[in-house]
Amino acid sequence: MGIPLNSILNLSESQVKDSKIELNMLYGKAGQTFIDRWLEYSEDERRAGAPGATSYWGWYGKQRNFHEGQWVFSFVRLYHGNEWLFVSAAKVLSVPKDEQAEVEILTQYAPLFGRMIIDLEKGQTFGRYCFNLGKYLEAATVREILPVLYSGETFQGYDRVSLPYAKLDRIFKREILPTYHDALESVTGVYCLTDRKTGKLYIGSATGTGGVAQRWGSYLGSKHGGNKKLQELHDREGGEYFERYFTFTLLEYYGLSYDSEKILQREQWWKDCLDTRAHGYNDN
Repeated sequence: MGIPLNSILNLSESQVKDSKIELNMLYGKAGQTFIDRWLEYSEDERRAGAPGATSYWGWYGKQRNFHEGQWVFSFVRLYHGNEWLFVSAAKVLSVPKDEQAEVEILTQYAPLFGRMIIDLEKGQTFGRYCFNLGKYLEAATVREILPVLYSGETFQGYDRVSLPYAKLDRIFKREILPTYHDALESVTGVYCLTDRKTGKLYIGSATGTGGVAQRWGSYLGSKHGGNKKLQELHDREGGEYFERYFTFTLLEYYGLSYDSEKILQREQWWKDCLDTRAHGYNDN
């Protein structure tokens, strides 16, 4: 059984009544996950509570989330539904309309930023993220306090590889998740690039030495990987479009010595199945 959260926060009853909790999931509708956004900040910024990497958004439509003087405890969801990473705590100084609240970081909690993981079931309130702390405080338990700053999940298996462009870029720069690059370098396979803005797909394959890592690395370098329709998209929208909207997913994986002709056949099967020539970015 986990440790009660308030045994760590050590808040009085009056402090609990005047505090909020943020349970951040996605940055905007169908946007980047908050944990990936948080990981993009420097280590120093993450240790300091990085207000820009959390929400601290003052309003939810016409509803005001905070009032001056309140304390806010900010968590971001990890890659498993009920696990949340403590990333910031702050006192609200002002709440401008339709902007992020002006806050002052509560430095007494800074040693726990990016290290404390709690278990908490958010329930069915998917559209909302900001609540009175008392609503969840008794239900929240501390799963773990990491010895070092959280740097991302470890490799969970080839059947769970789906990476936004920005996260893949940081993996290939060896900034986070070093086991991911090594794993992708060890297999060939068939993959899908998803344009999250339009829903269009591109199916490709990776064969030979260097495996999937080598092929995906070519997209990080050129954005389009030399493919005709992706080049046309790049000419229209620029490289930042790929960085913002593209996700890389591994559909099938094989050993490095696996028959490349069979991989190409599987690539064609996926193109036919998903009709990506007529409705996606494949041209052959």
